[in-house]
Amino acid sequence: MKKLLAVLTLSILSVALFAEGAPEQLSMASASMAVSVIASTSWTAAFADLGGAEKVQVIAPASLIHPPEYEITISDVVKIDKADHFIYAGYERMMKSMGDAIGKTNTDLIQITTDNSIENVKKQASLIASELKSQYSSEDRVHDYVQTVENGKLSVAKIGLDKQKVYCHAMQVYLAKDLGLQVSGTFGPGPLTATQIAEVAKGGYDLIIDNVHNPIASPLMEVSPKAKLVIWRNFPETVERASLQKMVQENIDALLK
Repeated sequence: MKKLLAVLTLSILSVALFAEGAPEQLSMASASMAVSVIASTSWTAAFADLGGAEKVQVIAPASLIHPPEYEITISDVVKIDKADHFIYAGYERMMKSMGDAIGKTNTDLIQITTDNSIENVKKQASLIASELKSQYSSEDRVHDYVQTVENGKLSVAKIGLDKQKVYCHAMQVYLAKDLGLQVSGTFGPGPLTATQIAEVAKGGYDLIIDNVHNPIASPLMEVSPKAKLVIWRNFPETVERASLQKMVQENIDALLK
């Protein structure tokens, strides 16, 4: 009888312990199923966020002025290899350094196009969302991004900036046009030519938009001192939820000052 009681007690304790441990085991299982996403730069990370990714790690530090020039390390390669998805643009120096090795990883490689136009943001977010199975989150985030740009466009029109003549850095043309600005000429990303400087020297440009990641507009301001200079970003300074939307809002605020 005593043996039977001991067996029964042990069985009850085992069931209780299993029941107490089950939620923890389930939680661990859920955590292991979480999608791991790594992006090459803060810009591709921002697109990953718009694609519905919940947590994104980044290889090149977001604090860099020109993240694509970041030199990849062995530990970076290990991180990429362990991730479920790696999102990149293709022009990063790290991609050339990795060479054929990048194609041999078990990681799902997602190459995207990086420009901040509404059309491209929608297209790239959709591509990422289809890979991550995160369409629902992506739709809401893209909607918020588009709303920020459209609100900016209204503000631009309200104070008449859409009537001004703009000379714009090639990497910033996409956002400028979405905001309704009259882009009458472009320069960069290479050095300014004598022809471009002469064009601006003729006068008539009210606004010059440069790019903080490779600023080259100084000679233009020398020949057109009355023009307003605005410097925009493409790469967000942080890796966080809605980083591209926040960066674009900062660009709009700089324009409206």
